[in-house]
Amino acid sequence: MATRKSRADRRVDLIEAAHRAIIRHGTQGVHLNHVAEEAGLTSGAVLYHYPDLGELLVEAHHAGMERFYEHRVRQVAGLSDPVRKLVVTIRSGLPVGPDDPGVRLLNELGGAAARNRVYAVLLTTLYDRQVAMYQSILDTGAALGVFRLRDDALVISRNLVALEDAYGYRITARHPLIGPEEAAELILSYARTATGNALEVPA
Repeated sequence: MATRKSRADRRVDLIEAAHRAIIRHGTQGVHLNHVAEEAGLTSGAVLYHYPDLGELLVEAHHAGMERFYEHRVRQVAGLSDPVRKLVVTIRSGLPVGPDDPGVRLLNELGGAAARNRVYAVLLTTLYDRQVAMYQSILDTGAALGVFRLRDDALVISRNLVALEDAYGYRITARHPLIGPEEAAELILSYARTATGNALEVPA
């Protein structure tokens, strides 16, 4: 006998369905019936849990962005070496491939941000948090004498996030010469210069 899903579980399912619908139809092109189709529900069932489709789409975008901050912070939380932290953080900020759904969702959000203030705030908040994440690693490494920063930590951090965004776009745009490994190495090349550290991490 199938277990009846809780309201919270059903909302999680709808957020994931909205995520897929956004990728398929675009942030501006997605409609209620698209989300319902992805969820295998009627439009009425979707509205029962989310009377406002806009709220559901914002939650879908917010959940998709968790990977680019919360998940990365958790990933390095147990690491004490600033070098390893920086390398892991750089590598985890890139798409795993051109069809990476999380990055495609983020690209959709970026395209809609100019026309939607809520989406613009979401992206700005994510950017600022990512910059702060890098800055904390750089400041710690500098305080320990591991990094010899060639510029202000804030400047380096902003450049690292900008490089993530730029190379992430190239990967999803299927540039023939820039895949995840090539992009990571290009960003690490800048990071080596900026930190005065070879950033060598044993396997």
